[in-house]
Amino acid sequence: MKKLAVIGSTGQLGTDLVSVLQAGYEVLGLTHKDIEVTDYNSCSALKDHLPDVVINTAAFHKTELCEDDPVRTFSVNAIGSRNIALISKEIGATTIFISTDYVFDGSKAEPYTEVDIPYPINTYGISKLAGEFYARQNKRHYIVRVASLFGVAGASGKGGNFVETMMTKARKREDITVVDDMWMSPTYTKDAADIIMEMLDIGLPFGTYHGSNAGYCTWYQFAKEIFRLTGVDASLAPSKTDQLGSKAKRPMFSALRSIELPKYGIQVRGWQEALRDYLIIKGHMVGS
Repeated sequence: MKKLAVIGSTGQLGTDLVSVLQAGYEVLGLTHKDIEVTDYNSCSALKDHLPDVVINTAAFHKTELCEDDPVRTFSVNAIGSRNIALISKEIGATTIFISTDYVFDGSKAEPYTEVDIPYPINTYGISKLAGEFYARQNKRHYIVRVASLFGVAGASGKGGNFVETMMTKARKREDITVVDDMWMSPTYTKDAADIIMEMLDIGLPFGTYHGSNAGYCTWYQFAKEIFRLTGVDASLAPSKTDQLGSKAKRPMFSALRSIELPKYGIQVRGWQEALRDYLIIKGHMVGS
């Protein structure tokens, strides 16, 4: 049985990766206490375990803070990727680097595929693109781009996820405003984990793949669907991105679509169905 190491195993995506991959692989979960990706010597601990595959989910992804602290951002997202790729190469392991829709500038106005040329417009996106290039230093690599993640574990660095934030605000009867001019592909972390599992099972050619759920929406439309499915009567209104006063520029249309996965029989379900499953599992709605 092949051994997989999941770096960031208690994070939102990492938790589902460990859960899903255990069905077919020996999985080693590594947290920040076990490995500090910015430190090459710390990453050398992988040599003690000799995994066949190393999945690097470690990331500094607070977009606003990335603008304030580019050194930390690049240390985690770029240098961290370099360290993992180099050690993976040394021990003959495959590297899987989790990347983002933010490597694109959003000017295409239709979903980005694997053949589109990245052009990031903020520090976070630039650092993740640098991480992609470093991941390629190991010929045995997969770059899997995901977007707008929501998962049962929640994002520890962001204090939950968008779905839980919306539900909390609604329960408190707060007035909720959500941007209706920024388009993206909501991605259920369990589905992203399932995709990665299939990629490994099939043995896809090394390279870059888009692992988001199918379809896209604005954040406002995403919120509307959350409340529609749960039957929550929320005070929800649309707003514009320029009203946020953000330091970081954000791509206005960063939806992802895979043209590569279907070639190998990997089908990706729509974000609405994925959201429904998530809401049932979290107890926000009753399944039927």
